[in-house]
Amino acid sequence: MVAAPRFGETGGLERGTGSMALKILHTADWHIGQSLNGWSRTYEHQQVFKELEELIERHEVDALVVAGDVFDNQNPSAEATQMLYEALARFQEKRPHLVTVLTAGNHDPAGRVEAPGVLFKKIGVQAVGMVRRDDGALDLDHHLVPLKDRAGEVKAYVLALPFPRATDLPGLKFSSSQEGSPVVRAVAELYEGAVAQVREQIGDAPLLATGHLHVAGGLESEGAERRILIGGEHAMPWDLFPDDLIYVALGHLHKPQRVGPETIRYSGSLFPLSVSEQHYKHGVDLLSLSDAGELSRERIELTRPVPFHRLKGDGGLLVKELVPALDALGLDADLPLDQQPFVHVDLKPQVSSGGLKAEVDQILAEYPVRSAGVSVLRPARQKTVNAEAASMIRLSEIQPDDLFRTAFERKHGVEPDDKHLDYFYRAIAEAEVE
Repeated sequence: MVAAPRFGETGGLERGTGSMALKILHTADWHIGQSLNGWSRTYEHQQVFKELEELIERHEVDALVVAGDVFDNQNPSAEATQMLYEALARFQEKRPHLVTVLTAGNHDPAGRVEAPGVLFKKIGVQAVGMVRRDDGALDLDHHLVPLKDRAGEVKAYVLALPFPRATDLPGLKFSSSQEGSPVVRAVAELYEGAVAQVREQIGDAPLLATGHLHVAGGLESEGAERRILIGGEHAMPWDLFPDDLIYVALGHLHKPQRVGPETIRYSGSLFPLSVSEQHYKHGVDLLSLSDAGELSRERIELTRPVPFHRLKGDGGLLVKELVPALDALGLDADLPLDQQPFVHVDLKPQVSSGGLKAEVDQILAEYPVRSAGVSVLRPARQKTVNAEAASMIRLSEIQPDDLFRTAFERKHGVEPDDKHLDYFYRAIAEAEVE
């Protein structure tokens, strides 16, 4: 078996002393075709793919690994599909011997990812959308991808596995007599069996694996990633991956991070896909494998194609504070629409005659920005009675104005003032007259 890569004192992978024979670029979660609050991200994808093209050439990359969620939805548009094909073709033009390993994530249409397989191979792309087997064994012609240096010598292999769907896990059995999660057990068996089968063919050669799932300990982007595994199972333990893998290239979580050892990593998304990702340092991971089999990693940050601002002040803004906050951004009025910054606004709870969102949208429309959404930062409501006691209160025992106060606070995040109570009492009086 291959020994795990050594760790340096700083916590990173220790660089080998030999020449760096193989360069591998790990990326994931492209989400081509995504829109944000109705705004297209096409320009941003175009720009980031140009930067990836430059990185592949500048760093003399031999292999590109894309760990799932290539597209944003199960039915990508013709424009999104064309963008992918053009990007892959340009990458290969920069590095004619480049091998690209493209696996499907939970957002991807697995069959359509694989469909151009014959043409993909002409440009060095191996697309893996689903798990394929031959007489019960993994089809290694489909899942095992050799990585070659510029001289054509095989230096390592990638075990390319996509997001595991129920049909990909023949060992998945739900039984009350079994301990632990059947999903965890089935996914672990998938990787263990696959690695064991691969080792019979490649011996102790360096082996990387892909994965598109949530590994326990990984930090999510709030509201960005869905719980994706079968049967409600959410996170897989990191130690399900066999320890003789020199690296596990993960996708699904958009925050770049390691999970467990340094060799199990999420590369993260290419740019902010939601407001919760606004503060991330988006990028890719460049792996270098020496002739001695030692691995090192370099994090390369990507240029953010379009600025993304989150205006929240100190615990949220009042609507009247939004204009000064926008003025302070120093916005360029001459930018084309698809290059205008995204702005997400966090508001303090406050009462608005015309609706908070409508007021904010009206203000934003006067600036060269695109709205990424509006949130009201409501304080956590303190419970004065426990749930059991509250359930025993009869509706007839509650005063109408108490109900009004509760409903108003729940809706607006603040208590009604005298003016609102006056309107409420007038409405009650008019209802009694009728």
